[in-house]
Amino acid sequence: MSTAEDAAWLRWVTERFQSIAGQGEEIGLEGFKAALQVKESFFAERFFALFDVDGSGTISLGELHGALRLLLHGSAADKLRFLFQVYDVDGERVAQCIQEKPRGSGAALPAGSGSIDAAELLLVLQACLRESAISLPPQRLHDMARVLLEAADKDGNGSITFQELQQQLEAFPGLMESLTISAASWLKPPAPTRQSRRPRCLTSWYWHNHRGQLAFLGGYVSLNLLLFILAALQHVGHSGWLAVARGCGQCLNFNCAFIAVPMLRRCLTRLRATPAGRALPLEHCVALHQLVGSAVLALAVLHTGAHVANFGRLAQDGHGALSEFLLMAHPGGGGLGGTASQTGLALQVLLFAMLAFSSPCVRRGGHFELFYWSHLSYISVWALLFFHAPNFWKWFLVPGSLFVLEKAVGTAVSRAMGLRIVEVHLLPSQVTHLVIQRPRSFRYEPGDYIYLNIPAIAAYEWHPFSISSAPEQQDTIWLHIRSLGQWTTRLYEFFRQPEILQLHGNLEGKRWWQWVQVSVGLGESQQLCGIKCYIDGPYGTPTRRIFTSEHAVLIGAGIGITPFASILQSIMYRLGPCHALRAQEPGGRFLELHLYMTSALGRSDVKAVGLQLALDLLAAKEQRDSITGLRTRTQPGRPDWSQVLGRVAEERKGKVHVFFCGSPALAKVVRVHCERFGFRFFKESF
Repeated sequence: MSTAEDAAWLRWVTERFQSIAGQGEEIGLEGFKAALQVKESFFAERFFALFDVDGSGTISLGELHGALRLLLHGSAADKLRFLFQVYDVDGERVAQCIQEKPRGSGAALPAGSGSIDAAELLLVLQACLRESAISLPPQRLHDMARVLLEAADKDGNGSITFQELQQQLEAFPGLMESLTISAASWLKPPAPTRQSRRPRCLTSWYWHNHRGQLAFLGGYVSLNLLLFILAALQHVGHSGWLAVARGCGQCLNFNCAFIAVPMLRRCLTRLRATPAGRALPLEHCVALHQLVGSAVLALAVLHTGAHVANFGRLAQDGHGALSEFLLMAHPGGGGLGGTASQTGLALQVLLFAMLAFSSPCVRRGGHFELFYWSHLSYISVWALLFFHAPNFWKWFLVPGSLFVLEKAVGTAVSRAMGLRIVEVHLLPSQVTHLVIQRPRSFRYEPGDYIYLNIPAIAAYEWHPFSISSAPEQQDTIWLHIRSLGQWTTRLYEFFRQPEILQLHGNLEGKRWWQWVQVSVGLGESQQLCGIKCYIDGPYGTPTRRIFTSEHAVLIGAGIGITPFASILQSIMYRLGPCHALRAQEPGGRFLELHLYMTSALGRSDVKAVGLQLALDLLAAKEQRDSITGLRTRTQPGRPDWSQVLGRVAEERKGKVHVFFCGSPALAKVVRVHCERFGFRFFKESF
């Protein structure tokens, strides 16, 4: 950091210290922990012991500044010695201290003896794992401590001195560089977010990367303006309010029919394979449906308001009371039998209810039933529109017929494919792995998704999930479902029940039994037979473009890795495992795999240096990663997207398509980097 940055940093540290210390001008261990905001108290206690130079049990501002200046301006050896002192806790006294003192009490752990033995390594590595939220079997922990001791203990006396640790770290330049950076930044405030000089939508690369989406949106807006103008001009001689109402009404005719198009999943899935499908922004069909729905409500409000204003004008001219125009049918009032006003008010109520219950706080807040049943009122909306607008049928004929046909086919096919869940595995992080029998006629592409219905969980609810198995897997379909909402949580809890024979009432006119066999072992595996379910699909996603892309980058975060698991398995089936592994070698790379554990402390964190060194040594010895068991080493912390995608851009291996499945917040971050490098960005949307 520059001199100015150093001064600003120390001012921030001083303000932080004074806000915690108050009038006493010194802080104890608990205040120090609050300032550090660390998960594992081991490091806070060790830092506190090292910063407390006079051993008074408190840290003054002078002691804090002195230690931080050493970490900031000291040599690499000074910073390494600080790390060594953190790890150097005398083994026998550590065991005694842990037995006598509960974790989090006021006394800090004792000072070290000048060397680090196996017991100290185990203690430190345990703290590193807890700090990084990593869970490994005890044997792996002992393996890491053993391999680290074997590598660094040059004289074979069973302990590591400072010189031996320094020599070992110098063999890993990346870790040494991280130590140099991190030793002075562990108490550093977060860097301020730099704001762009101009809005992102005004940049040239934004328009280049969104040209298809923007062109479609421009066409949609232009068509609505054209319809509005043409309809309004036909009534401009009567009243301005009437012209506005007729213009909005014509736009509503179009939009109330067009809103069904983005939901034609079967048609859109087939359209993806055509040149037109590759040109259209089909990955935004859900967003388009939401946009058209909002436009319908806005146009309906304006349409109704203009009619009310016109009725008020007529009432003032003595043509009748306003209430008569609104609540009573009369000849010439529009609609079937002059009921346009009454059907219009009913439509307004239904549209408001649909929009209110479609909000994310309702759908994802444990009230999916409200969203589901209120959305079924689209049947009533379309029915009322036939009475309200006699010409609506002309707009509705084609999209409405396709929609009805899709619904009929979907219902018939899904009910005809009454399937069984043959196996269930309950995985960490409340993930339910379902193994479902696969119908012989079921064909899908890697990355596709289906709608799943399990009557034992909810009789009428259908939820979309990506298929995590490869199409080449003939007998079963895999789904990995994370417990994120009410239905998915009920699913996980249902399969956690002990062994039980359950009778579920009258289903399709028959009483049916399901026998649940539960065997809880490593990974909480459960085997189930006879659980009935229904599937609707498959439906295509943007990932269908992967195998036709010149250079594809797949980014899956959390449970978002499921569609890419299907793709990677399909690659293994197509190429064979041996060829797929050889494809990773330099010079003939077909596939590169990068794994990140975002909960783990990054290499730039001083508290993770020992853990990363042990993991690197163990991976080099066993030729596999200790966390995943794969050949690819799992990287700690979050990816540097600018660096990762920058390397992709430097390779210049054709047009780059980035396929993402994960949280919306991360999608925004990745999208910005893709736009900067000129990559096409595709996101999974259900």
